[in-house]
Amino acid sequence: MATPHARAVVDLEAIAHNTALFAGRTTAQVMAVVKADGFGHGAVRVATTALASGATWLGVTTTAEALHLRAGGVSAPILSWMHSPDEDFGEALLAEIDLSVSSSDHLRAVAASAARLGTTAAVHLKADTGLHRNGARPEEWRELVELAAALETAGYVRVRGVWSHLVNGTDPAAGTLRAQIRLFDESVAVARGAGLRPEVRHVANSVATLAAPDTHYEIVRPGIGLYGVEPDPLRVFGLRGAMTLRARLILVKRVPAGSGVSYEHDYVTKRDSTLALVPLGYADGLPWAAAGRAEVSIAGRRYPVAGRIAMDQFVVDLGDDTARAGDEVVVFGPGTEGEPTVAEWAGWAGTVPHEILTGVGPRVARHYAEVPAVEEASRA
Repeated sequence: MATPHARAVVDLEAIAHNTALFAGRTTAQVMAVVKADGFGHGAVRVATTALASGATWLGVTTTAEALHLRAGGVSAPILSWMHSPDEDFGEALLAEIDLSVSSSDHLRAVAASAARLGTTAAVHLKADTGLHRNGARPEEWRELVELAAALETAGYVRVRGVWSHLVNGTDPAAGTLRAQIRLFDESVAVARGAGLRPEVRHVANSVATLAAPDTHYEIVRPGIGLYGVEPDPLRVFGLRGAMTLRARLILVKRVPAGSGVSYEHDYVTKRDSTLALVPLGYADGLPWAAAGRAEVSIAGRRYPVAGRIAMDQFVVDLGDDTARAGDEVVVFGPGTEGEPTVAEWAGWAGTVPHEILTGVGPRVARHYAEVPAVEEASRA
């Protein structure tokens, strides 16, 4: 159940802006990555906004995520890319979801599901070009593509795509990128040599979409950039933060100098201070590790988080400034009014913005600021 004291406001106009920015940087199709409930923003709302703003594909991790989009009325092509070989793919195939395949065992399982249903599965063969995570290694690749060619001839699968994941998510000039692209091109050549004719190739993440056009092929796959986080820490591309995490103070008190605050008294007031209680904690996605460095914004001014972040709450030291219960706190936002950003919170916690955004839990209700044109169309 959502707390009445906090909300995450999702700016769908920012999602639309960011999608259009990516689409404007490429001639390839844009696959909007909306896994993990749209990085915590709401998968269906993000998907429909992205599709109205230049995206033509959607990318998710699991078939359950893909089926959630279908249930939400999304009919665009969807690629789901992480499965176990013993999974039943029937429901996904009936929903016309494309499936990533990383091994011969995976491919046989998908083909078996297709055979039972009397249909043909659309698959994207994944090559491991150096991330050493999912995907077929070069020594496994030829066996995979030859099996795919045989199953395609039999009518059980159609190899729609070949793809891979890049090692580096922030530096478009990384040395690993060139080596990966060479290996990817070789993998595609081997697939074609086996008789496959994939319609689409894709490797580009957010930063590669913005700054490495030779990686675009037929599809690009922006993820974190869709939500307004600049993927290259040394460059600003004009992305707009899409989530603002807000709460309301529930208690304000005055304490004397030398007062320890929160568990273990890691923080002690240096002077008489006003302390304010914020009803959000690590159960809501605020990282425990950010204590001692994190800040929030109240009435346009930043204040430090005082002491440890607890499961459900944290304290802010206002010094001699005043506040009242009910006053609004901006935990993070786009930064346009001086408030902290999700990238700053990630830095304070020693993590990545992805973890902060996806960690904002279900107790925090999502509220949507609509794209004006979409809002007007919904009223018609």
